[in-house]
Amino acid sequence: MLVRQVANVLDLLEFFADRGKPASLAEVSQHFGWPRSSTFNLLSTLSARGFLFEPEVRGRFYPTPRWLSLAQAIVAAEPLPESLLRLARDLGERTGETVCIGAAAGTSVVFLEVIQSSARVRYAAEVGQRIPIHATASGQSIISQWPEAQRAALLRKVVFERYGVGTPLSVEAVEDQIRAGLHRGWFRSASNYSVDLGGVSLPIAIEGRIYCVTVAGPLNRMEAIMPDIARQSHEAIGRHFGPDYLATQIQGLTVPPRDTV
Repeated sequence: MLVRQVANVLDLLEFFADRGKPASLAEVSQHFGWPRSSTFNLLSTLSARGFLFEPEVRGRFYPTPRWLSLAQAIVAAEPLPESLLRLARDLGERTGETVCIGAAAGTSVVFLEVIQSSARVRYAAEVGQRIPIHATASGQSIISQWPEAQRAALLRKVVFERYGVGTPLSVEAVEDQIRAGLHRGWFRSASNYSVDLGGVSLPIAIEGRIYCVTVAGPLNRMEAIMPDIARQSHEAIGRHFGPDYLATQIQGLTVPPRDTV
């Protein structure tokens, strides 16, 4: 059974995808042969909900990025591979700190799994929480694996503002932190986004998707032990994904000799 109102919305999306530019009510009505009143009601409803806007002059419509944000959030929230869940639980037990699995959602990282630390003072992250993709170890580890053009397109959309002393405030600063993370062999946050929070993150690539696994906690506890947390993260990834995983599947990442991790 075809639900006409739903079909009309999907047809409208395909129309804009093919057209690639704004269209007026009259153009939409004529293209589909819809009554003007029905076309007006559909366009008005989508505009009121933030799915269409008028980028040029009043009366010409085009989809907003909200469609993309919703689609990315839906894709990001798909069930996680069991190997990632085992990795998160393992790291949580071994480090005693909060462990988060994240994926990209627009200009954010969304946490898909969180293993909470049992410490009284801890990073109290939540599933579904979003953090800036450009300013955090979690986000930088993910986008370090993106093609250069994809990363550049994302960073053009970023609004740079200072969250903490470690926040990168330009595209160049983000790229510098990414290069440093790849060279170091792990990505580091120290008051980059959440003040007095420290984190160690590594990218994980599974079936074409890039995730991050991040161990985070109070900076006064994390700062001195970050290299050890990174070593434990390398070891855990080796146990769950194979000893050569980071060297063969993660592009550009420095991997210490096996007998030193």
